[in-house]
Amino acid sequence: MAPRRVSNPRNPWLTSHVEWLEEPPAAELEVYEEEAVSVLTGNDSPDVGFTWSVNPYRGCWHACAYCYARPSHQHLGFGAGTDFDRRIVVKTNAAERLALELARPSWRRETVVFSGNTDCYQPLEATYALTRRCLEACLARHTPVGIITKSALVLRDVELLARLARGPGAHVTISIPFQDAQVARALEPGAPTPERRFETMRALHEAGVEVGISLAPLIPGFNDRDLAGLLERAVACGAVSSFTVLLRLAAEVAPVFEERFRAAFPDHWTKVERALREMHGGALHDPRFGHRMRGSGPRWDALMRLYELQRRRLGLDDTDRRLGRPRDPVQATQHELFEA
Repeated sequence: MAPRRVSNPRNPWLTSHVEWLEEPPAAELEVYEEEAVSVLTGNDSPDVGFTWSVNPYRGCWHACAYCYARPSHQHLGFGAGTDFDRRIVVKTNAAERLALELARPSWRRETVVFSGNTDCYQPLEATYALTRRCLEACLARHTPVGIITKSALVLRDVELLARLARGPGAHVTISIPFQDAQVARALEPGAPTPERRFETMRALHEAGVEVGISLAPLIPGFNDRDLAGLLERAVACGAVSSFTVLLRLAAEVAPVFEERFRAAFPDHWTKVERALREMHGGALHDPRFGHRMRGSGPRWDALMRLYELQRRRLGLDDTDRRLGRPRDPVQATQHELFEA
């Protein structure tokens, strides 16, 4: 399926901006290679349930309309729209850098999560195998890993993940926010179907790898009705944990999401926008730590009661506990660390 022709929102880091007079040209894949100075990124945000992450790639072929990482692409001089989807940066020395960082005497063998920013098993991984080599470095240094992905490509490394699971530990969370394949294709055009993702979850479970489901983003008035069904299907496929995050329309994510969502579901936008504003005191997004990934008010509380009821009924743990650091949104906060 050809990528959607979507313009990039204005990059605030640039002093000039070009508007297409007609339909913008089709976005084609461009690959950029770089050597990273460091790949192990620390994080002390109370919104995130892990301390350490590795991101072998910048940008993501999956092209999810809602991806919160889009603004980070602007730090490279790229746009947050189709640039993020098709101008992919590859950290060619990621595994070598990680091996050096894990060999430090100060390393305490804490869980390392792949990826905190973009999918570590997007299609380019089939060629570069950066994630696989990073996992091998973690196994060599007895370091537990967590993975969040939408991709069935993770099954290529199932034997390696099984060895990690039998040793220091491995947990793979499959992101499946929609039940309907057509809905998923409209908002996640480069990702496998929900059915394929559930099959991936089952295969990992059968190989002895601990699995969970991510119901993110939660789009109020749209996919909240899918919560119970998705959790039930995940448990049937071996899931032991779950988490959910409210749709985050920060900065340049908002125009990308609205444009693509309106094009695919024109009758739903008003309902979704109204619900988000109700949960954020009239705004589309609350940037404060402890509030960015959740809402407030009666509607949000009702959704969370529904989610918690279903999660507990099915015996699912919270994913953050599996990764070793439960979120505490009431802690004092510091700035979020983006990848170096």
